[in-house]
Amino acid sequence: MAEYREQRYTAQDGLSLYYRDYGDARSHRTPVICLPGLTRNSKDFHVVAARLAADRRVICPDYRGRGRSDYDTNSDNYQPTTYLNDIRHLLVVSGIHRVVVLGTSFGGILGMVMGAAMPTALTGVIMNDVGPEVGTDGLLRILEYVRQDRPQPDWEGAIAELKRMFPNMPGRTDEDWRMAAEGTYRAGEDGMLHFDWDVRIAEAILNGPPPPDLWPLFRSLLHVPTLVLRGELSDVLTSETLSKMKDAHPAAVTVTVPQTGHVPTLGEPESAAAIDDFLANF
Repeated sequence: MAEYREQRYTAQDGLSLYYRDYGDARSHRTPVICLPGLTRNSKDFHVVAARLAADRRVICPDYRGRGRSDYDTNSDNYQPTTYLNDIRHLLVVSGIHRVVVLGTSFGGILGMVMGAAMPTALTGVIMNDVGPEVGTDGLLRILEYVRQDRPQPDWEGAIAELKRMFPNMPGRTDEDWRMAAEGTYRAGEDGMLHFDWDVRIAEAILNGPPPPDLWPLFRSLLHVPTLVLRGELSDVLTSETLSKMKDAHPAAVTVTVPQTGHVPTLGEPESAAAIDDFLANF
C-alpha cells in the first residue's frame, strides 16, 4: 500500500486544492490534520505523518497558492479567513468531525483560530514553534524571503540558499536539508528551481489589515489539550513568549528542542517523543 493517497477537492470559490491522505480512514483514533508554515506545503510533514499513520488517519493539505494547490487569481484571498474556510471544507469532504491540529509556525496560528471559530471540531492542538506573539526579527526575515523568487540552478544551490536564510539550524542532517529544499522549490519550465509558492502571498500580508491581537485566540484553547514545541534558537517563538503562554494556559505542555531554530523538523527525538505522548490520549 502507498504511504499516502493523493487527493484533491474543490474549494467553495472553485479553486482545486491538494492534500495527502495517510493512514486508515476507519481507524478509531482521532485523525490529525497537519497545517504547514506560511509558504510551506504537505511535504514538510511526510516523515511524521507516515509514522503517525500506523494507527490513525493523517491529512496534510497544501494551502491555496502553495505546492500542488491552485494559485488564487485574487491575492487578497491569501488571508487566514480564507484558509479557515478551506480547512473547514476539507474536513467536511474528508468526513472528519473531530481532529487534532499539528500546526507548524503559521499553521499553529490557524490552530488557534480554529479554537475560536471551530471549537467543536478541535480535540487537541500541537503548536510547532509559534505563539500569540511573533518575534519581530523572525517575522521580518520570513517576509523578506517570501516576497521575491530566488531561482537556483540545482539542488546544491537551493540547499546553500536555505542554509543562508536559516542559519540557526545546526542540528539538521544532509537528508533534512534536502527534504527542506524539496519542500521549498519546484522545477520550472526554464530548468531552474523556483519557490513552490505564489510570491504574492507577501502582498496580502503587507497590504492587508494589521495583525490582530492573538492572545484571545490562544486563550480559546484553555479547554483544549495543547502541546507547544519550541526550537531553542528560535527567533519566532521566544523563551519569554513561551513562558507567558504557560502562564496563560497552565495545562499546556511545553517542550524545548535543543540546538534548533525555527522550525523543529518534528523528527528530533524530543519532538517525536512529545508528540507521541500527547497523541496517546486521543
